[in-house]
Amino acid sequence: MTLPDRFGRPLRNLRLSVTDRCNLRCQYCMPEEEYVWLPKSNVLTFEEMLRLVDVFVSLGVDKVRLTGGEPLLRADLPVLVQMLAQRPAIADLALTTNGVLLRDHAVALRQAGLHRVTVSLDTLDASTFQLLSRRNDLARVLDGIAAAREAGFTEIKLDSVVIAGVNDQELPALVSFAQSVGAEVRFIEYMDVGGATHWRMDRVVSRARMLALLGAHFGAIGEVARTSSAPAEQFVLADGTKFGIISSVTAPFCASCDRARLTADGMWFTCLYAKDGTDLRALLRGGASDEVVRQKLLEVWAGRVDRGAEERAAMPLRAPLAAVGSLRQNPHLEMHTRGG
Repeated sequence: MTLPDRFGRPLRNLRLSVTDRCNLRCQYCMPEEEYVWLPKSNVLTFEEMLRLVDVFVSLGVDKVRLTGGEPLLRADLPVLVQMLAQRPAIADLALTTNGVLLRDHAVALRQAGLHRVTVSLDTLDASTFQLLSRRNDLARVLDGIAAAREAGFTEIKLDSVVIAGVNDQELPALVSFAQSVGAEVRFIEYMDVGGATHWRMDRVVSRARMLALLGAHFGAIGEVARTSSAPAEQFVLADGTKFGIISSVTAPFCASCDRARLTADGMWFTCLYAKDGTDLRALLRGGASDEVVRQKLLEVWAGRVDRGAEERAAMPLRAPLAAVGSLRQNPHLEMHTRGG
């Protein structure tokens, strides 16, 4: 069964956050000094997560991505991976990580059945990494990427958030690095989502600008025809090297969005820009049956009209989605809480 929303978009792709904690403090996600964390008693157990995933799968979800925060901070994560990998209906089981702890966990994740891994890598320069993340962990991230290759992961993607005046001159180097390690880099426009309290439009490097920078270095760039609802447009260089661009700010792709996000404490959001979610933890812990949960998902998705990125793009005076005060009152608005 594939469940359509009001615009005919199916529910196929679930981003499952396993923790709101993170060991980096990246400018574009966690730029503040202090944060309000989810109470540990509210965080779902693996059994609760698996139960919810099974209900989502019954409605057509066949792709699950584990996110955070930093998901490798969640104790015994390979146990959850193994539980999910045993579901044959899940055709794609992936993980997004900042890579700092990947060396320690890559083999266990692969053995547990994880299909793919995406590593955040915004720069190859140690000082820029320190500026962006307020940590000195670039060497550990690069080693984590190597560990993923050694563990047998063949589909590795590198995600780079591009910020004007910070790392926008590194695009060619990041393409070349990805090619050298058998990965594919995806450049992401700096987004005005919940945690990006310092976001400004003049710091966004547009898709068009990225292509111009890369074209000036590599020459002709071809566009690869889309074959899925993946958020990245794919491009190819003359030598066959491929890279992607996720242009959520300047060229939103709401019309094909089949993604939903479940926070570590069970709040379900049907759009990355949504202000409100559905509390599935309350249903589970209140004794609701799987069928009751399923009917709630049917009701919410069938009424979904979200086009958050398009609505933001149409704003004449665009500012960060949420101010610091509102984030402290409602930490579910944070990117590190709801996952990317």
